[in-house]
Amino acid sequence: MSIFQIKGGFPLKGKIHPQGAKNESLQVLCAVLLTSEKLRIKNIPEIGDVKCLMQILKDLGVLVKKNGIGDYTFQAKNINTEYLNTKKFREYGKSIRGSIMIAGPLLSRFGKVCIPIPGGDRIGRRRLDAHLTGLRLLGSRIHYHNEYKYFDLRIHKNSLIGEYILMEEASITGTANIIMAATLAKGKTTIFNAACEPYIQQLCKFLNKMGAKIKGIGSNLINIIGVKELGGCEHTILPDMVEIGSWIGLAAITCSEITIKNVSWKNLGIVPNTFQKMGIKLEKVQDDIYIPSQKSYQIKKSLNNAILTISDAPWPGLTPDLLSILTVVATQAKGSVLIHQKMFESRLFFVDKLIEMGAQIILCDPHRATVIGLNHQSSLRGSILNSPDIRAGISLLIAALSAKGTSIIKNIEQIDRGYENIDERLRILGANILRIT
Repeated sequence: MSIFQIKGGFPLKGKIHPQGAKNESLQVLCAVLLTSEKLRIKNIPEIGDVKCLMQILKDLGVLVKKNGIGDYTFQAKNINTEYLNTKKFREYGKSIRGSIMIAGPLLSRFGKVCIPIPGGDRIGRRRLDAHLTGLRLLGSRIHYHNEYKYFDLRIHKNSLIGEYILMEEASITGTANIIMAATLAKGKTTIFNAACEPYIQQLCKFLNKMGAKIKGIGSNLINIIGVKELGGCEHTILPDMVEIGSWIGLAAITCSEITIKNVSWKNLGIVPNTFQKMGIKLEKVQDDIYIPSQKSYQIKKSLNNAILTISDAPWPGLTPDLLSILTVVATQAKGSVLIHQKMFESRLFFVDKLIEMGAQIILCDPHRATVIGLNHQSSLRGSILNSPDIRAGISLLIAALSAKGTSIIKNIEQIDRGYENIDERLRILGANILRIT
């Protein structure tokens, strides 16, 4: 297994282009299973989770042609659904959370699908209720095989039938799965309390270009009129808002001057504003974000002079994927902040590593941490770290780049799952980072 060796405590400088969005890529790649025609998708990130899903598609029989960097053509013409019954698929399917999203397309197009309990980050309980309940309401019978731990879903009529679906939670992957299944269902499907993140909006726009009839894009009330078949088109993945937030956080804590190119400002929501609440200066320059070098950034207090609380929420609230990064950024701010991770109960446990590095953090409970900023008066110390998941991994990497001395990060495969060639791109900015195999 590889490790990162980092010599931190030095400012960085330069321009960086964000990768394509991980979450959108996983959704759109699953959608290629809805048609036998060719689909060209651009700006796909070369990251671990995407590579794993693309391998699943290839093994299912999808023809995949690489046209250039991040540019692929897909054709799901001859699909072998029997592959889903193999041990190989169960291993691949368990390795990433996104594998669950092949269920909707395959069920709707072929009438049956087998899905293992998906893997992904170990950040607490991540229920499948939204997926299974939605597909059951559309007309699927679901049987769980306890021995091999997988779900067998089958249509008990000729096709899925449109239905009114009130989602218990605004699950992003659950919403994506139901939308994809409903595009080929008979009649009208209404999804209320649907997730409405930009990546869900992108999926809907992609499906509409394929010939789907989806209305309500960008809202939590989605209406879908099923069609008999979908066709080919071209689509470009948005830049990844979480990676953009990672670069903003890196620039702030390392006192660096960084320009993030072509960020698609209109799709960032409150991400820039949240970092500005932390006292971080950033400027909109056309469609770029410019972060000047800052020796200090002061956390803003609430209007009633209370300690600032930053919490996650469904869109247009703050994505939970940025809370780990904001926690690290807060360690060198001036002032204090309460980080409230509402959606996952294990995501803040990585702060014990930050405390070992010299951060002042009180872990109140599994969901809340109070960070007392050091205002760059006392630097974090280099340490031996272990990456528990994608977002905690990149957060520890950012902490190591700001720390005095040398840090070692193990289990970097977790970081590679979500960040494309991160060490090479950091070296372009002047970081002292080595990948040792």
